[in-house]
Amino acid sequence: MSTRLIIDGYNLLGAMWGLSDGLESAREDLLESLAAYRHRRQYAMTVVFDGWRHDRPVEQHERYGGIEVIYSKRGEKADQVIQRLARHYGGDCAVVTSDREIIHVARSHGAFVLEAREFAAKLHGPPAGGMVPYKELDSGEDERRGRGPEKRGNPRKLPKAERRRQHQLKRF
Repeated sequence: MSTRLIIDGYNLLGAMWGLSDGLESAREDLLESLAAYRHRRQYAMTVVFDGWRHDRPVEQHERYGGIEVIYSKRGEKADQVIQRLARHYGGDCAVVTSDREIIHVARSHGAFVLEAREFAAKLHGPPAGGMVPYKELDSGEDERRGRGPEKRGNPRKLPKAERRRQHQLKRF
């Protein structure tokens, strides 16, 4: 099964452009950007928005450029919908949000989590100049403290968990 991206819509909007008065046009711009990204990367995508403005008793599902768009029902937050989807898909999904509660639930069910700002940077393509983030190397100073006997491994190598995260992040 392919990876499904579950996106906290208003959270990503806030990370990209900030929430302003033109919410409807900003939401459409976001959906257009996501549709272009989906065309490049071929991921199944679900974007969840709070549906409190629609005041509908049931959840509303729409399609936009191959993306599933969900508006939560009256009395339910988008956060609850995202948590439910993360439980359902588990390790077969990646959740895009900066909300700590959603991050905790998604990780506890095996989902990969991307911060909204991280994904916003990836949404518009690779960074200018092709720069790749790296761990700072030795500054060249001779006055170095010796490593204790309890330390092992290459001091210039990222920790295993961070390397694994960087590897997963490259997929997006």
